[in-house]
Amino acid sequence: MRIFSTLAIGALTLALAACMGGGNLSQSGGSPTVIKYGRDMNPDPAKVAGLNQWVMGFRARANASGISDATFDQAFRDVVYNPEVIRRSQNQAEFTKSLWEYLETAASEKRVANGRAMLAQYAGALSQIEATYGVDKEVVVAVWGMESSYGEKRGDLPLIEALATLSYDGRRAEFFQGQLIGALKILQSGDIDPRHMTGSWAGAMGHTQFIPTSYLAYAVDFTGDGRRDIWSDDPTDALASTAAYLARSGWQMGQPWGMEVTLPPGFAAQVSGKSAKRSGAEWRAMGITRAAGGSVPDGQAALLLPSGIKGAAFLIYRNFHAIERYNAADAYVIGVGHLSDRLKGGGPLRTPWPAGDQTLRLAERVELQERLTSLGFDTGGTDGNVGAKTYAAVKAFQTSRGLVPDGYPDRDLLDLLRRM
Repeated sequence: MRIFSTLAIGALTLALAACMGGGNLSQSGGSPTVIKYGRDMNPDPAKVAGLNQWVMGFRARANASGISDATFDQAFRDVVYNPEVIRRSQNQAEFTKSLWEYLETAASEKRVANGRAMLAQYAGALSQIEATYGVDKEVVVAVWGMESSYGEKRGDLPLIEALATLSYDGRRAEFFQGQLIGALKILQSGDIDPRHMTGSWAGAMGHTQFIPTSYLAYAVDFTGDGRRDIWSDDPTDALASTAAYLARSGWQMGQPWGMEVTLPPGFAAQVSGKSAKRSGAEWRAMGITRAAGGSVPDGQAALLLPSGIKGAAFLIYRNFHAIERYNAADAYVIGVGHLSDRLKGGGPLRTPWPAGDQTLRLAERVELQERLTSLGFDTGGTDGNVGAKTYAAVKAFQTSRGLVPDGYPDRDLLDLLRRM
């Protein structure tokens, strides 16, 4: 969800903007706010004019949220309508990748090697961060690796520009307007100025890609220089902020996030699911063992089958849900957890993935939900997002048809639904 290359900037004069209806001045006692043309040199005049009008109206909401006119005008002085941001947001929904393809990148040998190098390079700061927040340093570094490849890909778009474009013309306008207010509050705090406040097209910032509201809630000044600087080439504040986030999300130092396990033949898959927690003794009694060897430890855990009964299986613990607060996607949590294990010296996952399976695209996930719903299996909506209700609906349907109830919505399941 990031843009990492600088887009070519086409400089248009205010006179040209006025000729095409793009230039406009804010109505306030502060400096005028001018919205300029998009960077692709082919602006839609209606979009340019619309963003102008939208910004003028948004000032009142910003003022009501405590943003001064001076901060507002400074923030919007160089904002442009950016069609590329909209294109990226529209393409994101169709981007699909299987879990195993995702993990090939998430915990690649290069990323593991670079992560171990970062652990060595910042050993002093990371040890202090670990001691302060009680979060394993390998997990903090794993988040850093996942989010920005250890600072290499922090995003270089002007953040106010991206958030304003999405707030005006995006599909989740209310969410991005809240993030825009958050970004303005950050500017008003003096932690950063508009020119250096950069990030991804979706508004994520710095080494560990905080969105503005997360920054306001969790960012810390660990270096003691008076600024919570997650954008600096020095990653210390960003890493400490990530540790603070995970600590407040319930991270337990020294405890596993999860572990790959081996299921016995004929395992009853209906006991899987993130909400179905059992003790270590119960899982051991079912014949589950650690894939790396040895018995399952004590402690409450749930069984996760992210690619169904045919792929790797994981017992997940409380720390899984702490990472989940950072990013709710199972693939992301497994990626961070597995990368952190590799950074501690662990090996690759052992169970082969069902490489022949095809990940359902958005339209296919919507279709699957619609077909399940029409058969009386409640998916909690038909938006293409496979959440807890869709998972439960898939399991219930599989049970009704005498299939292995692993909750995995693959192409075979969709084909079966199409034949009904």
